Amino acid sequence: MLKPYHHTPIKEAGTDEAGRGCLAGPVTAAAVILPKGFKNEMLTDSKQLSHTKRDLLRPIIESDCAAYAVSHVFPDEIDDINILNASILAMHKALAQLKTVPRFIVVDGNRFKPFQDIPHECIIKGDGKYLNIAAASVLAKTYRDAYMEELHKEYPVYNWKKNKGYPTKEHREAIRKYGITKYHRKSFRLLPDQLELELKL
Repeated sequence: MLKPYHHTPIKEAGTDEAGRGCLAGPVTAAAVILPKGFKNEMLTDSKQLSHTKRDLLRPIIESDCAAYAVSHVFPDEIDDINILNASILAMHKALAQLKTVPRFIVVDGNRFKPFQDIPHECIIKGDGKYLNIAAASVLAKTYRDAYMEELHKEYPVYNWKKNKGYPTKEHREAIRKYGITKYHRKSFRLLPDQLELELKL
């Protein structure tokens, strides 16, 4: 079972992102502060959970946490500042929206930029180790998935309802056949041979 990073209550925020490797849609980050004594046997890295379990956990996290926030950074900004900086920006934006200011931040992964004057620590695979990062990973994933399901209604040929913008064979075949949309990340290698792509508005 996952555990808190600190064992004393210090208003510690966990943060994580979803959608970093996608060809379309935003990169989405969440920040979560859990109360002292929070426990959940099901909660772990969102990538290890089924869609059903993630959807079950989202309202539990939202109702039981001390504070949470979710933020998107969209493709035009991803293309402008690159995906690493966009991922960190999304985490910063989520942290800035927390109704409670954290005193410490734990970050999934190995890259981060200081947020305000709050101390932080990066933890590789932290979403599989600590409760607040796992909670952030679940919120980031579920909010991003829901966003991509809405985009699917506008551009169903890419099947974002299923692939959520990730570089599946089906998604790349649709790009090859139909071109790209305003939701695609133009700085990414959208096709293996990177053909000239027609922008669909």
